[in-house]
Amino acid sequence: MRVTLATIAWMVSFVSSYSHTENILPDIENEDFIKDCVRIHNKFRSEVKPTAGDMLYMTWDPALAQIAKAWARNCQFSHNTRLKPPYKLHPNFTSLGENIWTGSVSLFSVSSAITNWYDEIQDYDFKNRICKKVCGHYTQVVWADSYKVGCAVQFCSKVSGFDALSNGAHFICNYGPGGNYPTWPYKRGATCGACPNNDKCLDNLCVNQQRDQVKRYYSVVYPGWPIYPRNRYTSLFLIVNSVIMILSVIITILVQHKYPNLVLLD
Repeated sequence: MRVTLATIAWMVSFVSSYSHTENILPDIENEDFIKDCVRIHNKFRSEVKPTAGDMLYMTWDPALAQIAKAWARNCQFSHNTRLKPPYKLHPNFTSLGENIWTGSVSLFSVSSAITNWYDEIQDYDFKNRICKKVCGHYTQVVWADSYKVGCAVQFCSKVSGFDALSNGAHFICNYGPGGNYPTWPYKRGATCGACPNNDKCLDNLCVNQQRDQVKRYYSVVYPGWPIYPRNRYTSLFLIVNSVIMILSVIITILVQHKYPNLVLLD
């Protein structure tokens, strides 16, 4: 009977954990998620080496986020084939860019995913425009002309093309306009030295209220919101899961204490 009770407690914990896992990842309307996506992209764009003269400030685009969400739901580790002509998924951009990250739910955060893309810089030779391995994620993050971004993260029990992972986070960002054409991702020069006319300089990036269509800008240096090293929903899940496991053990002990004869039937 002790084994039976322990098994029931484990099953309750497992089912609760699985249901929570599907709901801990943020939606595309989550304010913290949106701000993190914008802030971290702009952080890397503002710190490029060599410095950029024409790097545009990125702002959030709900339509791009919807496109990313729709594709992420397919749980495929492959690019959306409808991002370029003859298809037009976005009303303002003919061609869209896309970055994909897939990994463990417990390890996912917007910061870790975008950092993973940016780290491809170590294999990119800016002077000679040569990529030693994979650099397309990095060049899209720092593509100077891309000024809109929309991201989504999806829980996937399995991801096609990423068979080694089970119950993972599938994170996708779409960009407008898309980059990664066979040229330099930005113009080398003094920061904001080659911004479009009527642009202002914010954190080494070119901003324009009319182009960006935002009420305010989120500074890279002073983001104005808490920065969490781990996704707050993941942290909540881990806390709740631990509480459930502890309660399961306590219930098992109490049942054994109240009905000691059950132990004899073991």
